[in-house]
Order: sequence, then C-alpha cells, then structure tokens
Amino acid sequence: MLKYFRPIACTKISKYVKKGSPAKSESVRHVRGIKRKLDTNDMNDRISTCRPTWSRDDKCSSEQNEFLQPAKKLKKEKCPPFFGIPFRKLSAEKLDCDYLQLYAKRKANELFDACERELEYFTGDLTRVQVYGKWHSIPRKQVAHGDSGLTYKYSGVTVPAKPWTPLLQRIRDRIEEVTGQRFNFVLINRYKDGTDYMGEHRDDEKELVQTSPIASLSLGQQRDFVFRHGDSRGKNAKRNLPPIRLELENGSLLVMNYPTNVYWYHSLPVRKKVVGIRINMTFRCLKT
Repeated sequence: MLKYFRPIACTKISKYVKKGSPAKSESVRHVRGIKRKLDTNDMNDRISTCRPTWSRDDKCSSEQNEFLQPAKKLKKEKCPPFFGIPFRKLSAEKLDCDYLQLYAKRKANELFDACERELEYFTGDLTRVQVYGKWHSIPRKQVAHGDSGLTYKYSGVTVPAKPWTPLLQRIRDRIEEVTGQRFNFVLINRYKDGTDYMGEHRDDEKELVQTSPIASLSLGQQRDFVFRHGDSRGKNAKRNLPPIRLELENGSLLVMNYPTNVYWYHSLPVRKKVVGIRINMTFRCLKT
C-alpha cells in the first residue's frame, strides 16, 4: 500500500546516454524490468509524460504550476510508471490536469455494478437547476455524499450531502492515497446513455476550497470530455484558443488542479450513438 507520495522526475534516457552505450542498455533493462513486474491491466498501455503536481498534505491544497506549456506541444516520453500507475499530464495556458488509469477493467466493472445496486439518486426539487432565471430538469441522475452537515450550492440549488457509504469510503480512501489530497464531499452523476450530458461550466462555487484539486472518477461507458477557455466561448470570443478533448475511460481518474477551474470550462457533450451507462464521481474539498 502506498504510504507516502513523492513524485520523481521523468526524462528520456536517450537524452543523457549515447546510443548503444552500456549505461543506456542497463537503464533500458531497468525500465523494462519495472514494467514486467506491474499488473498488465493496471498499466493499460499508458505512458507517463510528466510528473504530477500533487503533494502530500493533510489540508486540501495543490501546488500551482506557473509554467504551463500548450497541449499541442506535448511530447510523449516513456518513463517508469508512478507506483505502478502510469499517468499523462495535460497542460495548456492556465490548465493543469493529470490523467491516470486508477482501476483495472475488472475492478472498475465491479465498482460500477456495486454503484448500480447501492446508490440512490435525488428526486423532486433536487433534480432541477436554475439557468438564466429559468428552471430546467437536470439531464442525468445525481446524488451527493460527504461529511456530516456539508451542503453544496450551485445553479440555484442547495445539495445536501448524504452520509458516506462503505463503498464510497473505499473509493475516496483510494483516491486520497494516490493523490495525497483530502476530500470531504463527492458529487455523483449517472448518465443513462449518450443523450444524458453535462453543459459547459466551471466548478467555482464559493463553498469549494479554491486551491484544492477536483478528482473525477469515471466508471462504465467511455465518454469524451471537453475543456474550453473562458476567453474562447461564444460568438464574440476575445481569443481563439482551441478546445482540449480527451476520452474518459472506465476506471480512469482525471485530477483537475488549480487554477484550471478558474479559467477553463468543461463539459460532457451529447453523443447520441453512445448506448452504455456512465457513472462519474467528482471528489471535492468543501470549506468547513
């Protein structure tokens, strides 16, 4: 079990060692040896491109990276996995995210089935939100769990936190163990198929600890996820920054670090050809 999280630098071996040299061969054998020891399903054919910005901290916080590079300039580099979990860094102007395969397919399917059996979603007034003064039904099912007494307000709705269940506690503990962050609230969304969606928004509510990351776990159907910079929205956009798209796979974890939610909107678009169910859990740190 991981007890302490300490990132290590990931760099190309060939950058410092000449081709064909004994040192390079030894380094390559070392990397390959590490890969053979890891569970094949957990690796999921992923590679690491940069080290995460997470840090071990009892408080909900995240180190801000002030030197972010445009995503289109990223180059993939083969590096040893991080505690057996390969990851990918996503970065652009004021966007800083880490993406990794947290659960192997079999375990992810088990968690999905358990959620389908155990979770009870909100009904009544908690299934509506207010947008530009008008009330609309939420195009998905939703429920929240967390520490006693916590509530989350957004779009004219105050969402109360149900008590943690043993299942959600296990998932939360695993995410806290890997990221080194503390989370006291989770908002869960269930998308029955590709017609259920999440519109463009930022998680910038005043209840959130601003510098704390948001950890988003995906179970079930794979869906695409879109980031769009606030200056590039609408017909009269100030700038023309391209959106950033990625596929959220079954068992994957997307960690949105500060200041991503200050500048970037995100959404889960409609995909009418998608027929499977997706469950998404966004773990957050709320002010207490």
